[in-house]
This record gives sequence, structure tokens and C-alpha cells, in this order.
Amino acid sequence: MRQREFEELVAGAARADVTGWGFSWLAGRASEERPPWGYARLIAARMAQAHTALDVDTGGGEVLAEIPTPPPLLLATEAWPPNVAVARRTLRRLGACVVWVGAGPVLPFQEGAFDLVTSRHPIDTCWPEIARVLRPGGVYLSQQIGAGSMRELTEAILGPLPPAATRHPRQAVAAARAAGLTVVRLEEATLRATFHDIGAVVWFLRKVVWTVPGFTVEAFRPQLAALHERIRAEGPFVAHARRFLIEAHRPAPGHTSG
Repeated sequence: MRQREFEELVAGAARADVTGWGFSWLAGRASEERPPWGYARLIAARMAQAHTALDVDTGGGEVLAEIPTPPPLLLATEAWPPNVAVARRTLRRLGACVVWVGAGPVLPFQEGAFDLVTSRHPIDTCWPEIARVLRPGGVYLSQQIGAGSMRELTEAILGPLPPAATRHPRQAVAAARAAGLTVVRLEEATLRATFHDIGAVVWFLRKVVWTVPGFTVEAFRPQLAALHERIRAEGPFVAHARRFLIEAHRPAPGHTSG
């Protein structure tokens, strides 16, 4: 009976769609606390004041689609082709143009093209490119994944790991300053994430691919089976997501970065 339950939960999660960046499939099966700063509310307010704006790594456009008042010119980039099609449908009502950018760091826009650049959970922030496409006085606002995010889940699958060496907020601050930007805001949060069944774990690992690089059900079936038994015996599996909010400005003429 337990083996059948395991196989059914895993098979259902392995078939489910993971395109876009929405997490509604997990409703009732997993949950994660929200950061206290309210990223969607912040970018909605900034977008309403902007004239030209860019959203980097927009995913399926789900977060950007929540803004009530888009700027006159709104663009978004996305690297994963299946998400590009989703984002174009999602953002059509905003009049946004979604640009496929491939895997490289270069943004295909002119220098100083935007007065606002945003990004929620970017794969990698190329700070020199962010600085280049911002106009003087322009703003970059981003919610990013912090070091060691979901470490408990990663180690449940991969075993013990050394301390995370990347994605520390201080590294982002240093890189922003090195690119000539002024960091004006930095906030950090640790958020409880709860998984109620192994299917939720499988779906999450398929979608958030950096949690367990190279994840497939077949490659990690023994670890998944062990985690399934742990959830049955102990209750929901708890991990912790780490997030930070960073806001950086491109200095206007006559000002220096800091």
C-alpha cells in the first residue's frame, strides 16, 4: 500500500506541467511564507511611476502581470523558451513585449534605455549589464534567492553539503557597487516552507531546478522513497527559503556610487 501511494504521488507530480513561474499546483500540498516587504506591491508602485521599464527573468510573467498600471514602455526578458510563450500570453493585456535572450548575460538593449529594471528570483544578476541599461538616476529593484535556500531539502536528497559559497547578500552588494551602482536598500528574510507529501517535493524539484541540480525522479528514487517514509512517520517536511531584497540606483551626473 505504501509503495503504491509513493508511486502514484511521484507519477502525478512527474506528469504535471512546470512551465511558467506560478505555484498554484502546490495549493493544499505545500506552502511557503512570504517575505515581509511585499515585492509585488513594491514593483506595482514603481511601475506606475516609470516611463520605460524592464523585467529580467520574468518566468511566465505571473508576478509582473499583477501590476495594475504598466508604464508606457514595458519589456521583459526570459531565457527558457517554454516560458517565453507563456509570458507573452500572460503579459499581453499589459502591452508588454517579451524578449527571448538565450543563456548569455548580455541584455539586448541600448545603454540608458530604462528608468526601472526589476527581477524576481533571477538566475544570475549580471550587474554590469543592469548598470548599462539603466539611465542615470534609474532604479534596479530585485527580490533574490539567498545563500543556502531550501538547504534542508537539498540535503535530504543529496546528503550533507559544505556551506553555500554563492548568493550571499553581501556578494550582491559588492557586485552592484563594482558596477557603479549605489545600493540604497537591503533586507533579508528566512521563510518556512512546508511539504505535505512527496508529490509536492517532486514537483518543486522539477520546477526550481537549482535546488537539486540534475534532478530526475529515476536518478533519485531511493532518496525520494526515504523522504516519503519520513513524511509519513513524522509529518510534513519543513525547509527554509532565504530571500533578500536589494535596491540599487545608477547615480545621476554629479553623484558618486556607494
